[in-house]
This record gives sequence, structure tokens and C-alpha cells, in this order.
Amino acid sequence: MTLTEYLWFNTKTRQEFIRITDEVAALVKKSGVKEGMVLVSAMHITAGVYVNDWEDGLMHDFQVWLEKLAPAGLDYRHHQTGEDNADAHLKRTIMGHQVILPVTAGKLDLGPWEQVFYAEFDGQRRKRVVVKVMGE
Repeated sequence: MTLTEYLWFNTKTRQEFIRITDEVAALVKKSGVKEGMVLVSAMHITAGVYVNDWEDGLMHDFQVWLEKLAPAGLDYRHHQTGEDNADAHLKRTIMGHQVILPVTAGKLDLGPWEQVFYAEFDGQRRKRVVVKVMGE
């Protein structure tokens, strides 16, 4: 049994982290899958999906850390193509583009503090994430 659905985003800022745990859990329930897994994957090369704690200080720390690793505004070679978002590509690679999560007894099976996030690094336009629930 499988279910494929899409979550759509149009962020207010260029870089934004959005908690999507409840939306993913609702799709797991809708699927009817009791035992299996759910794939959550960003469908844009400047956005990602990751699992971590939902805490404001940590969200800020991620943004500061990512900016140190892949600063915006540098003269990246990618910008010679007419683009201006090389840092967003790099940040997406660091955070990852997808996660696979367990489904147990019909529910998303996360650890006590784990939450699912959509990470946008070149936003303010329409983007999507695919959620594919698979199992029995």
C-alpha cells in the first residue's frame, strides 16, 4: 500500500525552517499504512528536509552555522551562470534533501524530541515536498 502527496511552500523570507511533523503524521494516518516507512523529500535543489529538535535557540544556531559554512554574497563560480544562489545549494547539501522515517502501529514513529522540518534556502517562490508513505 502506498500514498503519495505533496506539501507546497511559498516562504516569506529567503531562508526559513518550517516544522512539518503534523502534516507528515496526518498523511501517514490518511494512508492507512500500519507498518512501513515514509519518505519526505524536497523537490528543489535549494531546499532540504531534516529531523531535529524544535527549539528556537537551535533554529538560530543552524542559521548561524550554515552562514559560516556557506556564506551568502560570496563570488561563487556558480554565479557566473547568471544565478545568485550558490550558498543555497551548498546549505541544502549540508542539511540533506530527504529523510526516511518509520511508521509503527499506524503512526509516525519519532523519538521524544524529534520533529520533521522543511528547510528553505532560496525562498519566496512556490516549492514542494513529496511525501510517500509505503508499507502494509
